[in-house]
Amino acid sequence: MGIDTQHEHIVFMRDDCHVCISEGFEALTRVNVSFGDKTIVANLNVCTNGLLAHGQVGLSNSAVKSLRVIDGDELVITHLEPINSLSHVRSKIYGNRLTAEQLDAIMGDIVKGNYSNVHLSAFIAGCAGENLSLDEIIALTRSMINHGKRLKWPGDIIVDKHCVGGLPGNRTTPIVVALAAAAGLTMPKTSSRAITSPAGTADTMEVMAPVELSMEQIQSVVKQTGACIAWGGTAQLSPADDILIRVEKALDIDSEGQMIASVLSKKAAAGSTHVVIDIPVGPTAKVRSQADADRLKELFEKVGEAVGLKVKVVVTDGTQPVGVGIGPALEATDVLSVLKDEPKAPKDLRERSLAIAGELFELSGKSKSGAGYKTAAAMLSSGYAYNKFIEICKAQGGFTEPQKAKYNEVITSQVAGTVVDIDNRRLAKLAKLAGAPTAQKAGMKFHAPIGTKVKKGQPLFTLYAEAQGELTYALTYLRSENGKDIVRITG
Repeated sequence: MGIDTQHEHIVFMRDDCHVCISEGFEALTRVNVSFGDKTIVANLNVCTNGLLAHGQVGLSNSAVKSLRVIDGDELVITHLEPINSLSHVRSKIYGNRLTAEQLDAIMGDIVKGNYSNVHLSAFIAGCAGENLSLDEIIALTRSMINHGKRLKWPGDIIVDKHCVGGLPGNRTTPIVVALAAAAGLTMPKTSSRAITSPAGTADTMEVMAPVELSMEQIQSVVKQTGACIAWGGTAQLSPADDILIRVEKALDIDSEGQMIASVLSKKAAAGSTHVVIDIPVGPTAKVRSQADADRLKELFEKVGEAVGLKVKVVVTDGTQPVGVGIGPALEATDVLSVLKDEPKAPKDLRERSLAIAGELFELSGKSKSGAGYKTAAAMLSSGYAYNKFIEICKAQGGFTEPQKAKYNEVITSQVAGTVVDIDNRRLAKLAKLAGAPTAQKAGMKFHAPIGTKVKKGQPLFTLYAEAQGELTYALTYLRSENGKDIVRITG
């Protein structure tokens, strides 16, 4: 049918089709669609306008790709057997704790494609907040690992890092990976795309190099260079997590227990042994208080230990954006500026990256306690890290310089004074309304960190968009009541 439904399988049939009538199929019925030895689960959409001929069935692009069919192939449409694990989802919604076996059944059905987006939304909502106990998070993590492929590497120490997010522009991962690989560590980094932010690490990296690598390609790149920065979705590492993330993005939900299971299942599946977790804390970051950070730290470390990972959690400043760029291409520009050790590179991004790399060096035993930062700084100033990053990009398929968006508008201060507060969430929303991360060049450059003394008319940030309509859309929000005081200035 040539209809893009992203990853959701849709099948189209006439309302008077003999199969629909005899089987009692109605719109939104979940059905099995089979071709040869391949079967997918799809949502049924019913056509009433003669778009399909009698005996014809239509498929969405994703369904065609999964079944590998062409026009003229004969398909078999059958009822979907009852999904028993949905009773466990309903139990969770009512506040009951789930056993490891029940969570495993849910993950199994998710990976098989048996859950619709409605079912996935129900499971995510049932687990939101602090609704998963420690035992449930451990069981969920193990199940996510077991329902996917796992990578294995030579050597006893394989390093990784992750930031829980919520801070615009905090793109330390490409820099840390380059530093680690330059120092001789193995770091097979699989990253996610944006869930609730204007850019995920995979989105930013994709500006500079291909990230949709197969498991075999990941292994080849790491063998050549010691590291990679790939999107985890194509490698089938913890595939249940990739499915859940897509729905979490639509719901704008990133629940605590599922986040921990998501992060650590990916690390374990990628073959990592030593992991540094960055938790930014701030009033408009994802983690709002030190108490919340302490609870997350304990959970990360306990779940990590249960699945065989040595985890070090660092709590960092989450009061304002990191770097200048917000959005894939703009963040990529910052990353390259730091790696090149340019004098005008964002100092906060440089320092945060060196600090995290230093923690990773010390955790892995590459550096003695207290010496990790110095080791990382030497890798950066020598040019080894930049050269290693370009080597990784070329091994993944080639390096591309970030480009600028066609449309932009400078937003200036209406008053003179000092920047005292920044709303990270609304700042990120503004960048998303401008088109990020789907439009790679869209987003913003941020010019006024906390403590900046500004004059009336001085630039606070510059919005970038690939289309005039998207720029106008973002500006409309900025000028609305909800868009006021994103950057708070006092005299």
